[in-house]
Amino acid sequence: MVAFGVLGPVTAWRDGAELALKGPRHRAVLARLLIARGRVVPVDSLVADLWTVPPDGATSAVRTFVAALRRALEPDRPPRTPATLLITEGPGYALKATDVDAWRFEQVLARQPTLEELQEALNWWRGPAYAEFADAPWAHAERSKLAELRLTAIERQAEAQLALGLAKEAVPALDAHVAEHPWREDAWRLLALALYRSDRQGDALAVLRNARTLLIEQLGVDPTPALQQLETDILNQADHLTPQAAGQVWAQATAAYDRAVASTARARLESTVGLLRNLAVTGSTGLQAAREHRLAAITAAEELGDPTLTARVIGLYDVPAIWTRSDDQQQADAIVAAAERTLEATTQPAARARLLATVAIESRGRNSTRALAAAEEAVELARQLEDPALLAFALNGLFMQTFYRAGLAPERDQIGAELITLASRHDLTTYEVLGHLIRVQARSALNDFTTADAHAAAADDLAAKRELPLVAVFTTWYRAMRSGDETAYREAAALLQNAGMPGMLADNLLALAQQTPTTEEPAADLLLEARWCLRAKAALEQDDQQAMRRALEVLAPAAGQLAAGSGLVNLGPIDQYLEELSRRVPKDGSTGPARPGGVPPG
Repeated sequence: MVAFGVLGPVTAWRDGAELALKGPRHRAVLARLLIARGRVVPVDSLVADLWTVPPDGATSAVRTFVAALRRALEPDRPPRTPATLLITEGPGYALKATDVDAWRFEQVLARQPTLEELQEALNWWRGPAYAEFADAPWAHAERSKLAELRLTAIERQAEAQLALGLAKEAVPALDAHVAEHPWREDAWRLLALALYRSDRQGDALAVLRNARTLLIEQLGVDPTPALQQLETDILNQADHLTPQAAGQVWAQATAAYDRAVASTARARLESTVGLLRNLAVTGSTGLQAAREHRLAAITAAEELGDPTLTARVIGLYDVPAIWTRSDDQQQADAIVAAAERTLEATTQPAARARLLATVAIESRGRNSTRALAAAEEAVELARQLEDPALLAFALNGLFMQTFYRAGLAPERDQIGAELITLASRHDLTTYEVLGHLIRVQARSALNDFTTADAHAAAADDLAAKRELPLVAVFTTWYRAMRSGDETAYREAAALLQNAGMPGMLADNLLALAQQTPTTEEPAADLLLEARWCLRAKAALEQDDQQAMRRALEVLAPAAGQLAAGSGLVNLGPIDQYLEELSRRVPKDGSTGPARPGGVPPG
C-alpha cells in the first residue's frame, strides 16, 4: 500500500503516512526510477544522472541509496528476502509502483472527465512536478509533459464550467491562468467568453484587446481567427455566445417535473429507470448509484400490482453489458426472479422480449439452460417485431449466454458484427460500442489482432464523442494485453480500481495475466478458456489425471484459438495446452458438452 507523489516535491506514503526518504540523492534515485515507469534504469545511468563528475565509489553510493529506499518502502520485509517494490533486475533497478499521482492524473485526462473529477485531479498538485529537480536534465521532459497536462486540465475545467452555466465561477481561475501563461490563446478565449456570459461585455472586450496587444507587440503574431471572430461576436452580441447551458436546462426541467408530476405517479418509476440507465454508462459513482437503486424501482413497481408497469420498469434498463461476472450477484438473482414472475403475467411480445433479455443478461456466468433459451426467444421475438433497439438488447443477452462451452469466439464475433451494423444504422451508439468491444474479444481469441486493434480504436472514438468513460477500461486493458508489458497492466489495473465494476475487479486480472495456476472450476464467462488453461497447467504440475482429462475435454472445442477471448489477458495458443494434455492423458474418447446444463462437475 505504497503511493508516490511527484506533483510537487517527490514523496511517498505508506498506508497514508508519509515516509522519511532521507537525503536529496535518495529522493533523486526515487524520482529517476519513477520517471522510468517500471522500466530498468542501469546503475551507470543513475550514477551519470546524480553527478556531473561522479566521485570514486559512486556506484557503491547508489547501491547504498537503493538499500535505504528499500528499508523505507518495505520496512516489514524479512531479511535476505527479495524486494518486491524496488527490485534489482539485470544491470540496474526498477520501481514497480502502481499508485503514482501523476499517472492517475494522466488517466483522468485520458477519458472524458466530469467537472468534479477535473477539480479533484487538479487538487493533487502540491507544486511544480518533480519540484526539487527542476535543473536535472533527466527530469526535463517529464516535468514539461506534466506541466502541459496541468494547463490543459485547467482549461478543460473552465470549459466544463461554461457548459454547466457556471461562467462566474470560472472567471477567477482563468484570470490567474492567463496572467501566469499569457501565450495560451485558448485561455484568453475562455476568459473572454466567461466574462461575457457573466454580463461583463466590456471586460470581455478588454481581455481580447489585451491578448491582441500582447501577441502582436511581444510575439509579432496576429491573434488566431477564433479570437478575432469571438471579438466580433461579442460586439454583435451573437446569440450562440449564450446558449442554454445543460445545467440550466436540467435544473429547469427537473423543477417543472416535480411541480407537474405527483410524487405517487407511476410515471415517476419509469422516469427513474431512464435516469438510472443514463447513470450506469457514466461509470464509477454513477454506475454504483444505478446499481443501488435499480432493484428498489422494480420492487416499487411490483408492489403496485401492475404487471405491465413492472415489465416496463424492468425492461427499460437496457444498459449494454460486456463483462460476464455480475457486480452484485444477489441483486442480479432478485432481478431475474422478478422478471420471471412478470413473464408469467405478461403476453405482450415486446415486453416479453425485454424481460427475457433481462433474464439472459442478469444470468451471466451461470451456464443456465433457461437463460440461453430466454436469450434465443428474446432475439426471435425482437426480429419478428422489427424493433432495432429491442433486437440490440436481445443480442446482448444472447452474447452473455455464449459461454456454455469453450471455442465459441466465432459465434460471438457474428453477434458483435450484427450489433455494429444494426446500431450504426439506427443511432444506437452504446450498442455500437458494445459490438466493437465484443469483436475486440472475439478477434483476439481468433488471433486476428489487426482487426481487433481497429475495433478498439473505433470503440474509443465513439466513447470520446458520446462521453462513455467505461470504454477506456476495456481498451486500456486490451492494449496492455497487446503489449505484454507489466507496467501497462498495472496502469490498466489502477484504471479499473475506480471504474465501479466490482465484478470485473473480482476476477483478479493481474494474477491471470501473470499466468498463476489455479485448481478452481472456472465459471462460464469471458475468462473460460484462460482459466481452464491455468487449471490445465496446475493439473499437469500435480499430475492430476482426472483434472487433466477434464481440462482436455473442455478445451478441445477451442483448438486453434488463443486463450485471449476476454480481450484483456492472453495465455497463448490453446493448442499448446491440448498437446501437452493429450500426451499425458490416456485416450478414452470422451468429449465435452455442447449445451449448458450437461457440464459434469470437475
